[in-house]
Amino acid sequence: MFKGYTLPSLLALALLMPSAATVADSVTIKKGHPDQHTVVKGDTLWDISAKFLQDPWRWSEIWEVNPALENPHLIYPGDIIFLSYVDGRPVLKVNRGVSERAPGDSKTTILSPFPRVSKLDFAIPSIPYDAIRQFLDHPTIMTPEEVEHAAYITASEEGRLISGNDHKIYVRGLPNTYSEFDIIRPGTPYYNNPKHKKDILGYEAVKLATARVEAFGDPATLRIKHSAKEVLVGDRLIPSRQQGISQNFYPKAPGKQVSGQIISVPSGITRVSQFQIAVVNIGTVDGLKTGNILAVFQQGRRVPDPLTGEMIQLPDERAGIMMVVRTLNRFSYALVMEASRDIRLYDMVRNP
Repeated sequence: MFKGYTLPSLLALALLMPSAATVADSVTIKKGHPDQHTVVKGDTLWDISAKFLQDPWRWSEIWEVNPALENPHLIYPGDIIFLSYVDGRPVLKVNRGVSERAPGDSKTTILSPFPRVSKLDFAIPSIPYDAIRQFLDHPTIMTPEEVEHAAYITASEEGRLISGNDHKIYVRGLPNTYSEFDIIRPGTPYYNNPKHKKDILGYEAVKLATARVEAFGDPATLRIKHSAKEVLVGDRLIPSRQQGISQNFYPKAPGKQVSGQIISVPSGITRVSQFQIAVVNIGTVDGLKTGNILAVFQQGRRVPDPLTGEMIQLPDERAGIMMVVRTLNRFSYALVMEASRDIRLYDMVRNP
């Protein structure tokens, strides 16, 4: 087994994060893991951790960090990640230097530090951010309150019934803190319980176009840009969400027991696979936070007992792992990180 030492700057620190001492015993190391991994462009923390851990999302539980750094989880191409043991507990460590054998020792590796200057942009992301950008920039569901209070088109240039690219529109209720807006139309309602259609969590937000403000007022004047669908009087506007989305997510189990369902998947499809977004009917009111990991389960079939003829319920089957990437009050967006089978609309989600 590969053994090594951390950088001198880490030696003055506690060897493990406080939480690691209590949970590392339950972390399962992957059989056949490599001695070390040299980070290359295109890696993610999840991918790297999958080389060492049976459950890659648990990397933060055994990751040795330096609290003196602004973001201790950041790693860069050229860094060397390796698995070591402290008092019998596994620890993932990072070496930002070159490695060489100690004189007369064929097993122990000396890790030699060297100074470096790297921009944040060069850091390896925790997950493949490009896979979720399109879903996070433009929400697929709006709450009833968001629909009610959203700005709306009250008239169009020259009284047009249908507006499109480069057409002028007039909008009421527009906040004057943004210059560009998405034009959306509330669509399919989503219910907390699909079998009992009473409690509406939100509405599908169909993006129609973007528009830029030409003059604020009541109504404000905007011009349509990048129209994908026809725009009508009464359509709503929300600020374009191109900035302020975190590119780093640190996975962990929810702080308490949660249970819910997948209530929406993108583009009207009924099944999702790895690196696709789904919406679950649990949110911040349930204690859910960004980075929380959810296991996806599919309900077991009901089959007849061959001897008694009675119907019995087979156990639920685990279908994959999701990570919460955005939370709202009563629902959240989650990214499918692993899928052992097709993940379907209305599959169950709960603690891993």
